[in-house]
Amino acid sequence: MGRLIDTNTFIESERGRLDLESNLEARESDVFFMSVVTASELLHGVHRASSKFRDSRTATIEKWIARFPLIDIDLPIARDHAKIFADLKSRGEVIGAHDLWLAATCLNRNLKIVTANVKEFSRIPNLEIENWLSNG
Repeated sequence: MGRLIDTNTFIESERGRLDLESNLEARESDVFFMSVVTASELLHGVHRASSKFRDSRTATIEKWIARFPLIDIDLPIARDHAKIFADLKSRGEVIGAHDLWLAATCLNRNLKIVTANVKEFSRIPNLEIENWLSNG
C-alpha cells in the first residue's frame, strides 16, 4: 500500500526526533507520496525561518519535494474532501483544514497517512494511520 507523508513527519525528521531514512528503508517495497498541501506547509516554514536557518531548511525541503511524487488536488479529491468535511462538521469533530485535504487524498487514492497527529486523523472513518514517531 502507498503512503502519504504528513508535514509533521517531515518536521520531526528535520528536528532529529525521527529517522525518516530508516523508516523508508524498512518499507522499501512501498511507494511514498507527498501532497502539494504538505509541500506548501513545508515551504511556508522556509519563509518563516530565520535567515540563519533558511538556506539549510530550503535545501532539506527541496530535497524532499524532489524525492517524493507529488499528488495534486483534483476534482475527485475535492469531492471526497467536501463529503468528509460535511460529515465531521455534522458530528462536531472538525479537524485542521490542511489535514482534511490530506485525509481526502488518502481515501481517494487508497493511501495510508504517515503522521504523528493521530488524534485528529483518527476521527475519519476508514483512514489508515501510521505513526512512525511512536515507533522510535
